[in-house]
Amino acid sequence: MGTGPVRTTLMSVVVAVSLSGLLFGFDTAVISGVTDALRLHYDLSAAALGITVSSALVGTMLGAATAGILGDRRGARSGLRWAAALYLISGLGCALAWGWFSLLAFRIMAGIAIGVSSVLAPIYLAEIAPAARRGAIVGGFQVSIVIGILLAYVCNAAVDALISNPTIAWRWKLGCTALPAAIFQFLMVRVPDSPRWLTMRGRTDEATAASLSLYGHAPIQEEIVSAVSHGTVSLASLWTEARRPMILAIVIGALNQLTGINAILYYLNDIFAAAGFAQVSANLQAIAVGVANLIFTIVGMTLIDRVGRRPLLLVGGAAMAVLLTVATAIMLGMLPKFLMVGVLVCFIAAFATSQGAVIWVYMSEIFPARFRAAGQALGAGTVWLFDALVSAVFPVAAAMSPAIPFAFFAVCMVVQCILVFRLFPETKEASLEEIERRMLGARQGPAQ
Repeated sequence: MGTGPVRTTLMSVVVAVSLSGLLFGFDTAVISGVTDALRLHYDLSAAALGITVSSALVGTMLGAATAGILGDRRGARSGLRWAAALYLISGLGCALAWGWFSLLAFRIMAGIAIGVSSVLAPIYLAEIAPAARRGAIVGGFQVSIVIGILLAYVCNAAVDALISNPTIAWRWKLGCTALPAAIFQFLMVRVPDSPRWLTMRGRTDEATAASLSLYGHAPIQEEIVSAVSHGTVSLASLWTEARRPMILAIVIGALNQLTGINAILYYLNDIFAAAGFAQVSANLQAIAVGVANLIFTIVGMTLIDRVGRRPLLLVGGAAMAVLLTVATAIMLGMLPKFLMVGVLVCFIAAFATSQGAVIWVYMSEIFPARFRAAGQALGAGTVWLFDALVSAVFPVAAAMSPAIPFAFFAVCMVVQCILVFRLFPETKEASLEEIERRMLGARQGPAQ
């Protein structure tokens, strides 16, 4: 990689693409500040509220399912520019929604953009990143997600402080996403296509030009070219030729949501209300959780290329299992409710340094070049499928007993530790081509 301006060019592209993560996080978490207002405004039952919150997740599954095809045919850059337009339209649409069904439609549109971002941004970042820095660079996408989550909490608190009418306030909260969407669209104009993707398409001159722009030289090495194979990618061929990474992507995608992270973030204000906090206090506690999320995501980014992916998943999973068990005890009245803030902050810290730091990095690097977009789509689709299921069921289960969801998530984290120990190999400091050789040549079984 070059020095000076060239390195600055690469990092400016990383920042621009990672901004899709900020919109991902903002659109995901902003709903936590409007659940009560939407419940009252549309007279929603617990089940209808679950549908409202999970409506965006229907879109994420659609976006993730189509992003692989879009990324293969048009490239990640083009797909992310389409996502930017959808973020902008959905933000304005939610602010101007004329009924519950129109709100659901625009939230689904936001979800499609999130789904596309979750597939194509990590792929693009993994393909342009040097091997030794891939964890940190792809992890920048996760940092951006967390900044977006924190921004959503700050926005919710600011709107509540400025606008006392809840009927108007929720529209402003959901509409605030339009501004960063417009900035993202503008920044993507100068982002080149991935040199690896261009090479796969046989567009070697354009690949060389993109490489010169990013690195100051043309790192289209012979091993990269030889790793490229053409042909139609189907689910059957993915299962036949890339079974091991396919299984790993599905497992880590499901476990990511079985931590309970997004359900907790979506219903954070409701959880604090159940623990006895007032609305203003709940907003401030949510910001505290968001700050902890950001700090420890950055910690995770500093560790991922040093410690590795697998140790972070093991230690983080064990810590989350303990903390979720404590949260269960709090909700059962066995421990004081004021402890909930500290427990959730510690839980967020454990998640951010483990699953939060690892998932998008890991899924972007374990698939062979030919299957990378399709494999990332499968992994991201698994994330959003389980996100939708968990988020839709959470309010119903919590209405039965606030302790039930936390107990379930605690058990899932014990399962995560077992599966990671048995199945997951380490990928730090290896090139994408080296990982491909390992994945396709290694036998199934315990990680070495």
